[in-house]
Amino acid sequence: MEQVRTVSDTKRNFYAHHTRPINSIYRRVVEELLVEMHLLSVNVDFKVDPIFCLGVVTSFDRFMQGYKPERDKDSIFSALCQSVGGEPQKYRQEAEGVLAVAKQKSGEDFVSWMTSPQPTDAGDNLASAINQIANNPQFKYSRLFAIGLYTLLEQADPELVKDQEKRQEVLKKISEALHLSPEKLEKDLDLYRSNLEKMSQVLVVLEEALEAERKKQEKRTSDKLKKEETQENNSP
Repeated sequence: MEQVRTVSDTKRNFYAHHTRPINSIYRRVVEELLVEMHLLSVNVDFKVDPIFCLGVVTSFDRFMQGYKPERDKDSIFSALCQSVGGEPQKYRQEAEGVLAVAKQKSGEDFVSWMTSPQPTDAGDNLASAINQIANNPQFKYSRLFAIGLYTLLEQADPELVKDQEKRQEVLKKISEALHLSPEKLEKDLDLYRSNLEKMSQVLVVLEEALEAERKKQEKRTSDKLKKEETQENNSP
């Protein structure tokens, strides 16, 4: 019998692929995403689908905004995917593919299509995934799947997800079609939206602190130059 991979195994695998330290402000974001992906990957009912891939990509890109050094972001994302046996490029390709489907339709048309998807030239993967989910009583729902679903709606019609009443109505329709809990979906997305807002506030405070430090440094440099200039002028 194959031994189930532990969280510690996955973390070691992650740091084997990404060897640089994680910026302290973002460490919790990375570790929570890592643990969440790990727990799903070892669940017998879980299967990676395009909507889940979009949820992973969106979560990473949005919560890692402003990460320094910028060049480390690709390495961190790759390590996250590889640590659970995934292919980072495939995650991004799947995400881009399903976003393209949502982009081609209006919000109303997309919701209608989601509740009874028909294959199209661009939407075969998404239609197939939705039909499989709807017909799979063992489908393993996750918060990352919910985020992927929300991102699709956001792509089709940004105004739709901003209106709470419309958003709830749409999520209920899709939940019924996919046999998901609308309450769970709404709760996970409320938390996601709240966390995005908190992260935005953190980034604003961080940027203000960095700007204040830059001004202090500029003043110190300016004062030093003035002092040196005064000393030169007063020297015999």
